Amino acid sequence: MPKRYRDIAGDGGSNVAGQVAEQMARLKARMAGVKYTVAVMSGKGGVGKSTITTNLATFFAMQGWRVGVVDADINGPSLAKMFGVRGHQLRLDSSGVLPAIGPLGVQLISMDLFLAEDKTPVVWDGPTAETFLWRGTMEMHTLREFLSDVQWGTLDILLIDLPPGADRMSTMRDLLPDLHGTVVVTIPSAVSQLVVLKSITLARDLLHTPVIGLVENMTSYVCPTCEEVHPLFGQASTDDMPLGVPLLGRIPFDPRMAAAGDQGTPYVLEYGASPAGQALLQMGERVRTFLETVHEEPARSPVS
Repeated sequence: MPKRYRDIAGDGGSNVAGQVAEQMARLKARMAGVKYTVAVMSGKGGVGKSTITTNLATFFAMQGWRVGVVDADINGPSLAKMFGVRGHQLRLDSSGVLPAIGPLGVQLISMDLFLAEDKTPVVWDGPTAETFLWRGTMEMHTLREFLSDVQWGTLDILLIDLPPGADRMSTMRDLLPDLHGTVVVTIPSAVSQLVVLKSITLARDLLHTPVIGLVENMTSYVCPTCEEVHPLFGQASTDDMPLGVPLLGRIPFDPRMAAAGDQGTPYVLEYGASPAGQALLQMGERVRTFLETVHEEPARSPVS
């Protein structure tokens, strides 16, 4: 006769609590080699958060920093494509998984590196006929593995690109209680800003995680041939938002930015002198200034 959950004493011999405690100890040991951990969040999808993460990571690598990136969007991973490492064969040894290496030595782990085909979703394959996307506890478990089982080594900064949704920030805070801060991404839309206000309140006031600042993406249009910047009329502005957090930058929309992501080349590497490139680099400088007020950092020589 099959047993019900209430018929099983304790954890049924699975030692789940012990396994999680062991994994959290490994996570803590891995993070001991990371100077700064920063989450990039949006609260709402479609605001270009992964583009901001890609170029922010590249900015730090251009300064000579050792950079790691976690693509925490389990069901919609995109960073392997944007860093040009899709199809990379991950290797495993006794010390853990070796991350993929992107431009300027940026280290990356993403669920996309575990999927065999473009059309393959991340689905639960269990002892039930139901098929559904991974969510909730399983996403948290996977993110914990990304942090604890990947050989990050010594890093100056680890960026975590969170999927849309304010609840993901709670998961991140549980896994990394010493998170150095969050970068919040929005667009000049009243709908987006309504959501981002909730995300900032959650991160700063309820989870007590420092909010480094806000990035307003797609604020204007850059002509890709003449590089003139044209305002986008009729949009809301962060100037009207009672945020109480610094504005890290307003990033104009440049069609070449989307093309760079498709080609797997970070935009600032090719178009750093463009209006959007300059805005992204200035954003990176402001994030760096924030972090270096927490811990004194010796000067580094930029990569040419």
